[in-house]
Amino acid sequence: MADRARAAALALLAGVMEAGESLADQAPVLEALSAPERARAQRLASGVLRQMGQLDRALLPLLKKAPPLPVCNVLRLGLLELVTGEAPHGVVHEAVEAAKKINPAFAGMVNAVLRRVDPKAVKGDQRLPDWLREALTTSYGRRAVEGMERVFAKTPPIDLTLRADATEAEIASLAAAGAVVLPNGSLRMASGQVSTLPGFAEGRFWVQDAAAAMAVKMLGDVRGLRVLDLCAAPGGKTMQLADLGAEVTALDISEPRLTRLRENLARTGLKAEIVVTDALHWTPEAPFDAILLDAPCSATGTIRRHPDLPYLRQERDVGELAALQTRLADRARGWLKKGGRMVFCTCSLLPEEGEAQAERLSDLGMRAVKPALPGVDPAWWGAHGLRLRPDYWEKQGGMDGFYMAALQG
Repeated sequence: MADRARAAALALLAGVMEAGESLADQAPVLEALSAPERARAQRLASGVLRQMGQLDRALLPLLKKAPPLPVCNVLRLGLLELVTGEAPHGVVHEAVEAAKKINPAFAGMVNAVLRRVDPKAVKGDQRLPDWLREALTTSYGRRAVEGMERVFAKTPPIDLTLRADATEAEIASLAAAGAVVLPNGSLRMASGQVSTLPGFAEGRFWVQDAAAAMAVKMLGDVRGLRVLDLCAAPGGKTMQLADLGAEVTALDISEPRLTRLRENLARTGLKAEIVVTDALHWTPEAPFDAILLDAPCSATGTIRRHPDLPYLRQERDVGELAALQTRLADRARGWLKKGGRMVFCTCSLLPEEGEAQAERLSDLGMRAVKPALPGVDPAWWGAHGLRLRPDYWEKQGGMDGFYMAALQG
């Protein structure tokens, strides 16, 4: 089982670093594997991406020159396994076999390097790419960025959003399985198989980062309101809205990305109208009482869950994404009833994808409001909205980085 997982992990790394494909978009690589093999392959690939810099620093003194990228990845993966306590003999053997398949000429070098490398030399936290680190340091300061990097270096916990009518007994049952209640009401697990938790089959919760779960609460009481969840996939916010009694329209351009939402709706028995279309070329039949726009962005706030992002995003991407956010926000603003509320949010840490967008909407006449949210430090609020950062709640495992603004039409 382990050799197939290793081979899949190497394929995933090649997809990210050579083809520019995200881990999430490489599902075919994992199709032939069993569930444990898939989990192991994903864990290995993510581990290498999270610690690439530290792994390379430990390997570099043992290399006369850098081998081809596929062989580098074999060395990185082998060293990661040594760091995590795998048996050295098995790790070296599998790495040599993998090198032989790439180019037999490198098998001896891989054998020698992995027998000599000291796993204790892998230490410290991975630095963000220079362009992103500089931008975030300018916005938040060096200490905050170092805190984010510490959070990004760790495997993230699993956050759960409970149904609004969850009972104390249900919470106690999940607590017995290892969950803890976060200040905002989400539950957090260090690890585990979610589908085996009590209440999963009955649809009593779904997986959703604690930060993401705050956006719906920015809308206030949505019971009985017609609400548009714009750019809805993968659907956690749609689930929240439906559970809170809203009449939800969930719109997204990607049918494949809506698969999880359809599955969760079926599991929970919640209802939402799903529309698969490009929001830039769609017009609703009637205005909405409220709109939640979780706009496409650089997703720099989610690196803890998507360690491939630093290898996929470039500084030049940000301007294009910000322009798309502006177009979507302007269209959404026109679909809102007079006096209705729109929440604009992005899982980006860059102010041009958050604060600047909210300020622009405010300049266009939308009034920023400040809802009362449990678990939110008053210092997280800015002039127009709420800034959430990965280093917040660092001792509990951090949170995704988000910016969210509630704007009254």
